[in-house]
Amino acid sequence: MIRIGRIEYANCTPVFHALHKLYPASDYQYIVGVPSYLNSLLASCDIDVCPSSSITFSTHADQFLILPDISISSWGAVLSVLLFSSLPIHDLDGKTVLLSSESATSVNLLKILLQIRYGCDCSYQVTDQSDPSDLRGAAALLLIGDAALRASRVLPNMFVYDLGELWSDWTGEPFVFALWLTTRESFKNHGDELKRLSQQLYHAKVYAREHLEHIVQVSPERNWMGAELLLEYWRNNICYDLSEEHLAGLKRYFQLAVEAGLIVRVPEFVFLPTD
Repeated sequence: MIRIGRIEYANCTPVFHALHKLYPASDYQYIVGVPSYLNSLLASCDIDVCPSSSITFSTHADQFLILPDISISSWGAVLSVLLFSSLPIHDLDGKTVLLSSESATSVNLLKILLQIRYGCDCSYQVTDQSDPSDLRGAAALLLIGDAALRASRVLPNMFVYDLGELWSDWTGEPFVFALWLTTRESFKNHGDELKRLSQQLYHAKVYAREHLEHIVQVSPERNWMGAELLLEYWRNNICYDLSEEHLAGLKRYFQLAVEAGLIVRVPEFVFLPTD
């Protein structure tokens, strides 16, 4: 049985809902966690596949395979990767920035933006803090996922920067926050099952796109986000495609990560073989 890492963020809900709806849950075992936790399980082969932080592929490219045609990405504002700052972003030079412990991709995107786009040399501290009104002596706080969505609804008296928007305004390209990854070891042991899952995920993303109005009515996130805002978020901010444009944006991200000294080299994209 394939073990799938499941991220319980609002940005993942449509695809996982569709996968459950279209295909028997008994075919898979789901392991729930935040991106950083599931990344570690995937690297240790304790799960077989999951939507994984994009930067993870660049640091373990010899270990992973990318499932084609699916991602978690945005072209412009993403709404769920936000920097809450007491200062304008170009004034953060020399200041301390608090970082979410849940996703390495967004953390490295922020470092690239601050270092290369804005010329800021910042100090960084990883934190579990999720309240932008309590920066604890720091100048800014990066939040991702539902924590970012919840914090943005409070509308704190501070500067709020959407990293997806900053990236697309700067590069003109989409940003891929997560790839669906499997390990070469899992492919060796479960090749046919992973090929089938890859096809099912493609059908799930198509189904999700066509049935968002229904999915929003049964999603737990509507209780705190509201059905209308949740539907707008899925329609206007979150994308599940992995087109040539997305791959070009991902390659640009890796190139800038090398320039910033965050990774050693730009990896070659290697995909799960399909029939």
